[in-house]
This record gives sequence, C-alpha cells and structure tokens, in this order.
Amino acid sequence: MSFEYTQKLHAGTVFPKFDATLLSGETIEIGLPTANHDWQLVLIYRGRHCPLCTKYLNQLATFQERLSEIGVDIVAISGDSKEQLASHLEQLTVNFPIAYGLTIEQMKTLGLYISDPRSEQETDHPFAEPGLFVVNAKGDIQVVDISNNPFVRPELEALVNGLAWIRNPDNNYPIRGMHRKK
Repeated sequence: MSFEYTQKLHAGTVFPKFDATLLSGETIEIGLPTANHDWQLVLIYRGRHCPLCTKYLNQLATFQERLSEIGVDIVAISGDSKEQLASHLEQLTVNFPIAYGLTIEQMKTLGLYISDPRSEQETDHPFAEPGLFVVNAKGDIQVVDISNNPFVRPELEALVNGLAWIRNPDNNYPIRGMHRKK
C-alpha cells in the first residue's frame, strides 16, 4: 500500500484563495472576507454523510453573531456535489455560506487529509477530513487546525473566545507557531 503525503499549510503563510460555488450557483472566493468583516473562518467539512459535521456546522451557526461582532465571517465547503449539499441543507440550521465541489487538488493545496469512502452508502467520492483556517486581514493564516478524522476539532466556545482576544488590539497577539531557526 502506498500513501500520498500531504503538504500542510503553515500559520503566517498566505491562504491560497480559490473560487467555490454555492447552491444558488453564485461563485464566492474562499479566503476573502465579505461585507463588514476583515477576517474569515474557513471550515472544511467531510460532507453530508458525516453526522459529526452536521452537528459541528449547526453549533458553529450559534456563534455566527459573536464572530461577526469581532469582524470574522464564516464560510464552509466540502467535496459534496450540488445535490448532496441540497440534501444536507435540510439537516442544517446555518445562515452562513456553504459551498460544494471542493476538488481533490484544492484539498491537497490546503494540506488536508483525504479519505476514500468505506462504501457507496457512505458517499460516492473521496472527501476531505476536517480543516479550519482563520484568515486575517492581510490574507495570512492566523489560525489553522487540520485533523485526520471527524472526532478532533476545535471546541467552538474556546475558539471564538480566543479569536476575540486575538482581535483585541490591546493584546498585541501575534500569529503563533512562527518560530524560525536562527
């Protein structure tokens, strides 16, 4: 058995922006904040087949107002098809944009783990394991969390509180994980 290793994105590097499609057919740029926001939380989720993703997306929606108050908008995307997203939306109580059609190449560019379905009943395509990126006003990755399974994700209350603390200019909090060999 051979494996293809992923290339992880690093905190402090430029987030690789890309276009994605919403159910409406509208195209949005992932990594580019919208409206009155200057930061963006980009959530990559496994897809409709994952009940933990459904739960996490619905929980994230409850933090949308708090995130908006500190200038952070939200976008989510998976490798699901348009039809799979339409079906999944029936289980979701979110009002932030959710895109579909994340390609394997985009998954690789983001440094995500990619899994094959266990059966056709699970889903009909390879899918990204969870990833969360917070892109700052400069377009750099402020926060990154990449997992190889659906059981390990940032606890949302802690994440939102942490982002509020980071966004407070009195704290002068830098991007963490930036140690450079001297």
